[in-house]
Amino acid sequence: MNASIKQTESGAVVFSGRPAVEVFRAKTIASALRLYAKTGMKVNRAYTPTNMLAAATQITGKTFKRGQYEQAAQALTDWANGQAEGMVK
Repeated sequence: MNASIKQTESGAVVFSGRPAVEVFRAKTIASALRLYAKTGMKVNRAYTPTNMLAAATQITGKTFKRGQYEQAAQALTDWANGQAEGMVK
């Protein structure tokens, strides 16, 4: 199955296939990291700062230390944009 990211006529965005879902995951975690960096708010109980940095490390392959929320968010965004290039239709 080929991965794709499409916008429907009604405006919904569909992430189809595992690679596309990983792009969505990376963008979601990047957004949560930015929210935490700016406000100190967690988006939910599972998205602790430690868990978000661990996920960023797992996705990007780069290691992040405590407090490097903006750097991790940027790395996730860059990774997601790079992966999505061939999938957007």
